[in-house]
Amino acid sequence: MLKKIVQLFMIVAGGTIGYLYIPQLLGLVDMSLPDWLLTPYAGLVLGALILFLLTFWLVDYIVGFLRFVEETLVKVPVTDLLFGSIGLIIGLIIAFLVNIPLKDINIELVSQVIPIFLTVILGYLGFQVGFKRRNEFVSLISTSRQKKKSLDDVKEEAKDPSVKPKILDTSVIIDGRIADICQTRFLEGTIIIPQFVLEELQHIADSSDVLKRNRGRRGLDVLNRMQKELNINVEIYEGDFEEVHEVDSKLVKLAKLLNGVLVTNDFNLNKVCEFQHVEVLNINDLANAVKPIVLPGEELNVHVIKDGKEENQGVAYLDDGTMIVVEEGKDYIGKTIEVLVTSVLQTSAGRMIFAKPKLLEKAL
Repeated sequence: MLKKIVQLFMIVAGGTIGYLYIPQLLGLVDMSLPDWLLTPYAGLVLGALILFLLTFWLVDYIVGFLRFVEETLVKVPVTDLLFGSIGLIIGLIIAFLVNIPLKDINIELVSQVIPIFLTVILGYLGFQVGFKRRNEFVSLISTSRQKKKSLDDVKEEAKDPSVKPKILDTSVIIDGRIADICQTRFLEGTIIIPQFVLEELQHIADSSDVLKRNRGRRGLDVLNRMQKELNINVEIYEGDFEEVHEVDSKLVKLAKLLNGVLVTNDFNLNKVCEFQHVEVLNINDLANAVKPIVLPGEELNVHVIKDGKEENQGVAYLDDGTMIVVEEGKDYIGKTIEVLVTSVLQTSAGRMIFAKPKLLEKAL
């Protein structure tokens, strides 16, 4: 269908060009031609015929180019296309207004050539400004939309102006505990889910690796639960930072742009945020703060499941996932034993408990 449309367009264009210019061109040639051949209608037929014959050679290239442009535009995010188009339109309007006084100048270079040059330059600059500053425009629109909230919302924000939007990263969504935290209302403000985080989740959910696929689907289920079941404000940020490739770097940049708080349980991302002076909430820190405190000297019943990094060490886990390193516990792998806590190490990456078998303590 597209091929036929291109062919029809070229035939019409050839007929128009032939009608306007071919009689004049033939008149300039010093040849004895019949008068009917110099008529505009003969030029119309001749021009249409010439371009029709050219279509058999050019149409495949033109259709291929149009297909390429179509596929490229379909892949472009809606916000990029929208703000780029708005910038282009504004640039063309400015060019039209600037060109109005230039048309009254009798100098041919100024009245005909310069307007074309200005139209191309200002249209290009308008598109580039709209495309590259789209994130700022989105932020501006979001800010103006927030100003139109109800009177009760304005009063609530006036009481606590320090409430900032919370931006979730991929790891904290897959973890799942964020939904329970939001349900208990310990997390205030709007929950922001960036579009590039959703794309990463979808990529993980489509992975050929079973473990990754299950983690990605779990994250998508958590988001559906937060959006449909919980009474919280969840918004999707559709902007992107194409010049930045790493998702973590995009999250840090977005937190700076929106003056928000990044919510994560990624230890390394937590350190990067602290270095770049971005406010961050670490779910592991919260979990460690509310965990029952285990003190040295306490006795625990644990099931040793594997050997540790050091020689003769065994590793067990509490029900909440806390790792227990059992000294001299390699011989008890697969068994449930009583251990005596010797020390507790707590970091942003989690909590680790060191213990030794109570049977060994009694023997000593």
